[in-house]
Amino acid sequence: MLLPKRVKHRKQFRGSMAGKATRGNKVTNGDFGLMAVEPCWIRSNQIEAARIAMTRYIKRGGDVYIKIFPDKPVTGKPIGVRMGKGKGNVEYWAAVVKTGRVMFEIGGVTEDVAKEALRLAMHKLPCKCKIVAREGVENEDLEAKAKERAQARAKKRAKTDEEAPQSAPEEAVSAGAENEGGDNSEN
Repeated sequence: MLLPKRVKHRKQFRGSMAGKATRGNKVTNGDFGLMAVEPCWIRSNQIEAARIAMTRYIKRGGDVYIKIFPDKPVTGKPIGVRMGKGKGNVEYWAAVVKTGRVMFEIGGVTEDVAKEALRLAMHKLPCKCKIVAREGVENEDLEAKAKERAQARAKKRAKTDEEAPQSAPEEAVSAGAENEGGDNSEN
């Protein structure tokens, strides 16, 4: 789960989620994104669940970008404790999401796969969302890119499979030849 390594202040006020997002409201890294339609706090475990849902559906074929980070400590007092005696302990970390914020992006896959993966992620989140595309994205373009990436991965796998078994015996033979040679100038 995501949480900050260190913070200046351990506890925070609740704050406000009023207004629309002025930053992070466009799809920048991937081809499709998941945009919040209403403001909410998203817990770190909800972000992780959405990420897992997307990566499982695309079978690690494309790229998933998380554009929100849970940096707000949310406190809670135990059940059965009377009022007063200060603020409670930190229960979880949350990301403050305003209306119009793009939370997740996905790229390197076709439009159908991306939309289904984002739809699955949408069900893991506590707010209403919509799927948006980057400006100038066309389906034929995406399919060509996805095919190119698949071919490049296949070539890379084939190359590593060919090199791995052959390189080990060659290194052993070359190392043995160096040690067995009559010229020991190093000693």
